[in-house]
Amino acid sequence: MISFSVNKRRVNVDVDPSTPLLWVLRENLELTGTKYGCGMAQCGACTVHIDGQPLLWVLRENLELTGTKYGCGMAQCGACTVHIDGQTLRSCVAPVTRAAGKEVTTIEGLSPDLSHPLQRAWLEIDVPQCGYCQSGQIMSAAVLLKEIPNPTDEDIDQALTGNICRCGTYPRIRRAVHRAAEMMAKGGGR
Repeated sequence: MISFSVNKRRVNVDVDPSTPLLWVLRENLELTGTKYGCGMAQCGACTVHIDGQPLLWVLRENLELTGTKYGCGMAQCGACTVHIDGQTLRSCVAPVTRAAGKEVTTIEGLSPDLSHPLQRAWLEIDVPQCGYCQSGQIMSAAVLLKEIPNPTDEDIDQALTGNICRCGTYPRIRRAVHRAAEMMAKGGGR
């Protein structure tokens, strides 16, 4: 049973937790004003307002921290990854209220001058192709290296599974994470 408020009315729905909110609204609650459009969160037909503005837009529009990217809008691609109290969070779907009283770190917060070992390794290995996903990749890798200072390929693949690189730079990403781990082990960073 999942409980939440819709249009200032408390509801309880007995659905699989992975059920998209659109289908709960339309099928279970018979609120058919929200439409199914493209099925990929690109056209905006299924847009609803959830507990305030998404953190991503506050970061980008209000605070002008534009390193964090909008990718899919569904927390599936990882381009919007930030840290909240040292843990990864997909900011495109997280209401700004999730940040209340917490420490938020964006790609700009890793270092003001690209001196973080991950940023240095990314440049050294020449990871980016289009670069769009890279801030999310780096933010996820930073948490990995904090938790596992000497990760295996499997650790890296597991930690970055939710980060999609449409250009397919995964081998270079993996090499850069290993390189950053080496730099950190030699005292070259955070």
